Amino acid sequence: MTDTAPTAIPPASQVTLPDGRVELTPGAPAPSGPYANADLLPVPVAKRTWTTYNFSALWVGMAHNTASWTLASGLIAVGMDWKQAVLTIALANLIVLVPMLLTGHAGPKYGIPFPVFARASFGVRGANLPAVVRALVACGWFGIQTWIGGEAIYFLAGKLIGDSWANASQIGGYAWTMWLSFALFWVLQVAIIHRGMDTIRRFENWAAPFVLVGAFVMLIWMSDKAGGLGPLFDQPSQLGWGADFWKLFAPSLMGMIGFWSTLSLNIPDFTRYGRSQKAQTWGQALGLPTTMTLFAFLSVLVTSGSQAVYGKPVWDPVQLAAKTDNVVGLLYALVTVLVATLSVNIAANLVSPAFDFSNIAPRRISFRTGALATCVLGVLIFPWKLYSDPQGYIFTWLGLVGGLLGTVAGILIADYWILRRGSLDLADLYRTGGRYWYDGGWNWRAVVAFVVGGVLAVGGADFHPLIDGRPIPALSSLADYGWAVGLGTSLVLYVALTLLVPDSPSTPGEPSVPDEQQEQAV
Repeated sequence: MTDTAPTAIPPASQVTLPDGRVELTPGAPAPSGPYANADLLPVPVAKRTWTTYNFSALWVGMAHNTASWTLASGLIAVGMDWKQAVLTIALANLIVLVPMLLTGHAGPKYGIPFPVFARASFGVRGANLPAVVRALVACGWFGIQTWIGGEAIYFLAGKLIGDSWANASQIGGYAWTMWLSFALFWVLQVAIIHRGMDTIRRFENWAAPFVLVGAFVMLIWMSDKAGGLGPLFDQPSQLGWGADFWKLFAPSLMGMIGFWSTLSLNIPDFTRYGRSQKAQTWGQALGLPTTMTLFAFLSVLVTSGSQAVYGKPVWDPVQLAAKTDNVVGLLYALVTVLVATLSVNIAANLVSPAFDFSNIAPRRISFRTGALATCVLGVLIFPWKLYSDPQGYIFTWLGLVGGLLGTVAGILIADYWILRRGSLDLADLYRTGGRYWYDGGWNWRAVVAFVVGGVLAVGGADFHPLIDGRPIPALSSLADYGWAVGLGTSLVLYVALTLLVPDSPSTPGEPSVPDEQQEQAV
């Protein structure tokens, strides 16, 4: 039956080091066939070298971006004051850190990426379901970030060229020059992808501190415009601390959790390079909550200042920077946005979906092909609609993302920690007929748990501005707690189905099916 306790892993297939890390037996043939390629195979222990500093630095680079800024400033725009916004974001990041550490555990232990990790619970073929869901979410994020980068080009060029650019005729509610800027930024990212991962890493090395300095520059500028720091702290909440605030707090908290629920799934894509569990645990614990809270603090203060100066909060940093008359300051602010968006978008929203799409057909879809597919889908998801106002951005987009991905996280955590107690067979993750093959490569229990959890999590959500109304109005009371509902429901249901309807017995160490037969099985 499905593993419900640690099982004896055949010594011929993998070895366990004294520190608990596992790798394929050195010198043994690597898994091959239709479910393996060089990008999806386990990272050898010798190449798992990331330290605590590396993981902390990763989160510094991830958090210091324009989307993180708008995450916090959007809460000011919907009525919170700076204390309420920072509290919401800090709590959300402490909560999402828990599943992130739990799913990240498989990375340094086994050296496997997220799509392969998901095969243990969903099946060798069934893992494509959560992988594609995760990839489509990344496509949405890629589109949103590309729109932000296009805005930076549009406003920058408008200041340099003049009214003929800034006030050009409109198409679909936006100036045609805005659409052109969007396209230019899209092409720029495709060009960098084509050059490969080395170019991406070089961007990562210097973009994060550049953006952090830019955030402090905006804080100094806004405090000067407002007449000091006092007005930035004095802006009152439009909600108070009564029922109005707590009514908004729950969906806001779920939205903030939804922001990093993407990484809470595919964090093994990064932790697979970890030197130890301690490195990934301390690196993420030190890097994520602290960095996000600091950046959120800067964001809400600047946005509060914009409310004091302009009479209403300007939550989009690109539009806020465009209000300055100082050409040098404007250029610095918008170049900062451009560089940060370019760096973070490629690293965070292209690397993971490229792996996810590659997992669909490892021998036919390369990393580069998967990344290009992400670029195209990122446009087709209409990111300008999602980003058009903070209501749609926080409550529709982030709420839906959190609900669906929380459901997947619940299944992964239940399978790896509750049922298998952290024990996996590396070779079987890549072959037909092994313990993770289930029924034709799919574990129907995981699929049922995903569907039920997903319906309960997002079925009652408000999809505005994408569509009007709620798909299942009777579930509207659950919509504000989508991430928690999805994670809790799928976790409990998956465990129950696995124990009540176990899989067919399989023999540990069962010989793998030859590659030729695997090819025929596809």
